[in-house]
Amino acid sequence: MTVVLPVTPTHPSRLGAALEAAGVERGALLAVAVGDRVVGLASAGARIVVQGGVEHLSAVDAAVHPRWVLWDAGSVRALVAAGVRLATCWHIAAAHRLLHGGWRADPQRAWAVEHGLDHRIAPSMGQLDLLSTATAAGAAGDPADPVQPDGYLRPEWVDGRWRADGTMAVTWAGTALDLARRQRAALEAAAPSDAEARRWSATVHAESAAELLCGELEADGLPVDLAIAAELLRDMIGARPVDDAAATAARAELDGTVLRHLPPGSGIDLRNPADVRSMLRRMGIDVPDTRAWRLETLRGDHAIVDDLLRWRKVDRIASTFGYGWLDQHVGTDGRLRGEWAASDGAAGRMTAGAGLHNLPAELRPMVRAEHGHVFVRADLGQIEPRVLAAVSGDPTLGAATAEDDLYLPVARRLGVERSVAKVAVLAAMYGQTSGTAGQALRGMQSAYPTAMKYLADAAAAGETGRPLRTFGGRRLRMYSIDGAADQRAAAAGRGRYARNAMVQGAAAELFKMWAVTVRARAARGTQVVLCLHDELLLHVPSAAAADTVDLVRDGLAEAAHRWSPGSGVRFVADVSVVDSWADAKD
Repeated sequence: MTVVLPVTPTHPSRLGAALEAAGVERGALLAVAVGDRVVGLASAGARIVVQGGVEHLSAVDAAVHPRWVLWDAGSVRALVAAGVRLATCWHIAAAHRLLHGGWRADPQRAWAVEHGLDHRIAPSMGQLDLLSTATAAGAAGDPADPVQPDGYLRPEWVDGRWRADGTMAVTWAGTALDLARRQRAALEAAAPSDAEARRWSATVHAESAAELLCGELEADGLPVDLAIAAELLRDMIGARPVDDAAATAARAELDGTVLRHLPPGSGIDLRNPADVRSMLRRMGIDVPDTRAWRLETLRGDHAIVDDLLRWRKVDRIASTFGYGWLDQHVGTDGRLRGEWAASDGAAGRMTAGAGLHNLPAELRPMVRAEHGHVFVRADLGQIEPRVLAAVSGDPTLGAATAEDDLYLPVARRLGVERSVAKVAVLAAMYGQTSGTAGQALRGMQSAYPTAMKYLADAAAAGETGRPLRTFGGRRLRMYSIDGAADQRAAAAGRGRYARNAMVQGAAAELFKMWAVTVRARAARGTQVVLCLHDELLLHVPSAAAADTVDLVRDGLAEAAHRWSPGSGVRFVADVSVVDSWADAKD
């Protein structure tokens, strides 16, 4: 039988005693709903109302170590904003994305799917009939119950009606607890074996911790030296415009570096690809498109090509990473902040806003450690082919991972140059079959049959539209090709997507397991400030640099063992200690 116990922040020991009486132990699910100066907690044995803020939950986390159940990123942000940084959690949105694929994982959708309901007809606050008619079909019953008689969540509860009332906050937490249990049961039921169930569960735990890390990345930001940033921009795009007229004049001056090759009044818009093709055609340069790699091959053929490529680089920085970008995203504390997501919904890679994931190399010198600190930068080496060795179980490819440079033993086995071996491995994962890649692939088929079969099976499933699951259990839904003019080509494209997503998705899962392991083991004062594809950047007190280098290496070994126990695959990372991100070797 559950009880409601009011606990105030002035008596935090009462909360600990209440949880102890409820039998909440290390790793037990404990759902939390953070309202307006009220917190609802729900465990298997108790429902607890906490009057006041959430600051004291840090002490509970340190003493009890429960697995907190959180609805979504909003829950994480509320906790981080209050100074609460939890060690572990079961993140309902993260679990939903892994179980069912895709990116959308709002509470209503996650609840509906786990209860066998059609999320596409779930009620929402935007439905006028629901707002105007209290007794609409399915919405009758007790409004104090977050679940309607038809099984859907009440949209007013999803919208936050519970936030101001302690009893309702507890009820909302209990709803999250029920859903987390259902998700856990669904994961166990979907796994083909006990070993895969354990691996998938570990992936959910890591993905959930990655959601916590994302909340912290948003709050902490990336250290930036504003003086260096301003100097770099001044050298690249000129002085900061004093007003709109000056900005317009600067833009016209930049455009003039390219348009000088044309008669005045040509009417060419350099930001319109069709106009750029027309401009090049006038100069006797006929190209099917104006992609940068294609124009790079034409350097020297005509001065306008060199000017156009320079213009593109400067215009991108001016329009996307200029003074307005600095003003909008860099705080007075010198930290660059953007919104983070732990999964892009496809292969599951972390994503970030505010240019954090595509900062031009020319601007990296502005990312500088604060006084008394350094950056420890760690970059996974040849991660995707090593992941392929682990997920496929290919013993020969696995043996190749023992060397620092995996492509050297592959080259020896194929009897080709290292550069050709690299092309062969990448072509196998990306489905390239023509030219040099096609010739090298024939050798891959005989040298690494298990790995190649793994990729071929994934491609075959993708071609037919069958969903797949990554090594960590993430469901990969295949996109529809209905209506494609060339069904055969569209199916082949989907096959290439599937074979790559199976490797890239697994690599993303390993990366996040590594990142959250480092987060969990990091000493006080050390911050993970950037997760970029396969790269970690940590902001560290200078005296702790050597220990942190050991931490990221040991953390990789620990994460790899947890992710693929017994595979024998060796994962490596290039680790360096630098004052500026620009000093790190690529």
